[in-house]
Amino acid sequence: MVRPRGAPILGGPPRPPVKTAILGAGVSGLALARSLVELGLDRGDLTLFEAAQKAGGLCGSKTVEGFTYDVAGGHILFSKDAGVLDWMQRAGGGPEAFERRDRNTAIRFGDRWVRYPFENGLGDLPPEANFECVAGYVHAWHARQASGSEAPADFGSWVRWRFGEGIARHFMDPYNEKIWKRPLEGLTSDWVAGRVPDAPIEDVLRASVGIRTEGYVHQAVFWYPRKGGFQAITDGMAADLADRIRLGTRVERVRRQGEGWSVDGEAFDRVVVTTPLDLVSRMVEGVPAEIAAAMEGLESNGLTTFLVALNTPEQPNLSWAYLPHHDQGPANRVTWMSGYASANAPEGCSSLLVEVTWPRLEGPPGPELEEEVLAGLVRAGLIRRDQVRFTDRSDQERAYVVYVPGHAARREASLAWMESAGLLPLGRFGRYDYDNSDQCVAKARSLAARLMAHSGA
Repeated sequence: MVRPRGAPILGGPPRPPVKTAILGAGVSGLALARSLVELGLDRGDLTLFEAAQKAGGLCGSKTVEGFTYDVAGGHILFSKDAGVLDWMQRAGGGPEAFERRDRNTAIRFGDRWVRYPFENGLGDLPPEANFECVAGYVHAWHARQASGSEAPADFGSWVRWRFGEGIARHFMDPYNEKIWKRPLEGLTSDWVAGRVPDAPIEDVLRASVGIRTEGYVHQAVFWYPRKGGFQAITDGMAADLADRIRLGTRVERVRRQGEGWSVDGEAFDRVVVTTPLDLVSRMVEGVPAEIAAAMEGLESNGLTTFLVALNTPEQPNLSWAYLPHHDQGPANRVTWMSGYASANAPEGCSSLLVEVTWPRLEGPPGPELEEEVLAGLVRAGLIRRDQVRFTDRSDQERAYVVYVPGHAARREASLAWMESAGLLPLGRFGRYDYDNSDQCVAKARSLAARLMAHSGA
């Protein structure tokens, strides 16, 4: 039976419709819309505006000649929140629509594989590098214990404070300079709080002498859609909302209209903004100059990904690997997409997903990047040129939030103004916070519950 528009869910007087505009149909916007409908909002009162020609945002995937890859880097489904994990699996077709995988990740160090996290794989290093890393770790640990010092504010100093000189020089410095494209002293350490577990010194010492230790155990198992790439999850979220999503529709003007809002001339009671926060001042009327400057000063890195389709089924028993050194080319990470799901590559073939970051304001690298990437993979011993069937390239303008000095203050001022104006920011770039897909879903579901409780919709 179809519930009449505006009718109560569990009895009581009829509730007035609450027309809701969601700007952006990435994972956050889709999860919010689906959650609102699950909680009783009439789907006819929802409109999602999406500038791209398909929904999914950074969770998008692409299939080329039978090879599937995720266009914004290798995504996996895992979550510390069992409810979020279950919700995302159900959105993607249920548990049977996913393949379960054991996470096995490594760092390519010369011609060696070093277990990840690096401090848990010191025994895989050449002896001299092993000694330098463990000695530096012990010195850093002892200095923290003796001084009781607090974490340094800049990321470069934090690396040495936390890991010591050896790990900094052999892995953390070169890898992070590759991914962030900035001197590490020019980044804050805010973003690592709660994201980088502190390995017990006993585990590091065990690893150094060859006793196996584990890091990041919460990610030991992950799931991945059997077909369609990670986008199968957002496709599932969008399936029941397809007629409510306006694809290829870039919002130009948002302004107050009485107690509600006008979105390109159309009236809504509330507006949720998953559009990048640095673009809001160009779209929303009445943003004060100092707030506009704060929004536009938020920094991010773009991402270029390459699908490298290979004519061999052979691949290492690895989920993904980090490439910290410059002689390995511009890529910072490679993912064996063909290992995530059997349908990601045709029979008898395999595939790599390669990631290269770049400062958003500089724009993506030119066509020479493809050759630089392939040459680096060959030097790293990951492929041979005669194995490459073809490559496919995708560019994402915003992929990583960059925590430069002043980021926290600019973000706080921007969000405070948005909320005081009655706009609801949501998502990785809607709030400019480094959230993974499961965290985006968790925050979207939480916002949906608050909206339904406060509006009575």
